[in-house]
Amino acid sequence: MSDSQVTIKLTSDEALVLSHWLEKLQMTDLSRVVDDQAVWAPIHRIAGTLDKALPVLFASNYHQQLEAASQRLRSEG
Repeated sequence: MSDSQVTIKLTSDEALVLSHWLEKLQMTDLSRVVDDQAVWAPIHRIAGTLDKALPVLFASNYHQQLEAASQRLRSEG
């Protein structure tokens, strides 16, 4: 298999909510949740990429923005 890259596009709401979830996941014992250690590297890479792309993570109103994004996504589904 080649080492080609895959691009995933997310809305800012999707990225924010996913980033929060990945942060919570990484704070747990990954081996309890993810039984294949090969999956850990992509989890960390995605989380790191989102951290760099989302300045809102460091905003004083982060939790309000996260909740608003979550609500918008719930209403879409």
